[in-house]
Amino acid sequence: MSPRILDILHEDNHLLAVAKPAGLLVQGDRTGDETLTDVCKAYLKEKYEKPGNVYLGLVHRLDRPVSGVVLLARTSKAASRLSAQFRDGKVRKTYLAVVEGRPSRSKGELVHHLAARADASGRTRCEQSSFEGSRESRLIYKILVDGARSVLQVDPITGRRHQIRVQLSALGCPIVGDVKYGASEPLSDRSVALHALRLECAHPVGGKPMVFEAPTPVGGPWSVLNEETS
Repeated sequence: MSPRILDILHEDNHLLAVAKPAGLLVQGDRTGDETLTDVCKAYLKEKYEKPGNVYLGLVHRLDRPVSGVVLLARTSKAASRLSAQFRDGKVRKTYLAVVEGRPSRSKGELVHHLAARADASGRTRCEQSSFEGSRESRLIYKILVDGARSVLQVDPITGRRHQIRVQLSALGCPIVGDVKYGASEPLSDRSVALHALRLECAHPVGGKPMVFEAPTPVGGPWSVLNEETS
């Protein structure tokens, strides 16, 4: 991936907000594949002609098959303050999900208990009641488009590993393409139809309210949303 195709949503001396495409890692793993962090560092290094290493603090993540807003810190001070906002639940995140089927209620709150760690298959255990090592997980959803495939707006209240994917699967409406959590078939590009649409926080220097929004994907499973709004 070349830095020239980086989709920048906001840039200042303290922050860099970008739209991550599905399929790109946010940070390195055992595959050794290129990451969003790599691409952003290369962009900053080239743009500002920086010698040596470029600092970029990762304060939150998106799963590899998920698209949408990723916010990065350009200074250690910004990284520390943003991390505190995420930790204290002061960051508001809004997602869109295309799911198989339709929830029985047009809107609602989901409360489950999720394991803190994945099992051997990489799945996160989800139960209605608490179990050893579990953490309560909550989100609010509402249907935007319903049908054989429905589009949901999802506002997570907590921030757990695979939370939205797991909880919508537990609702009986797995995210399209998410075979790990019960979808009927994978998508050709191995993405899942989950998009981090919007992120709202306070600027780490000065506290100004900030809103970052990533364009909704087009085509594929997102066609149902695009057709509805066209």
